[in-house]
Amino acid sequence: MKIPYENEYKQLGLNIAYYRKKQGLTQENLAEMIDVSRTHMSRIETSYKSTVSLDVVFAIAKALDIDVIKLFEKR
Repeated sequence: MKIPYENEYKQLGLNIAYYRKKQGLTQENLAEMIDVSRTHMSRIETSYKSTVSLDVVFAIAKALDIDVIKLFEKR
């Protein structure tokens, strides 16, 4: 099954992982901060059979203390 905007989800996941690691957080740490499972956080970062709601994206940006737009930038 092809996910619409698959490349965009991949970029989003890579950016989340980048900023998470930059702050020395594990997937589990970040997942706990935004009240999702570590498995779901892993799927968000790898875009493995997962899409993510804007509510979760906003929560991630807030937890990482970054502007949400940074999560959508191309690197």
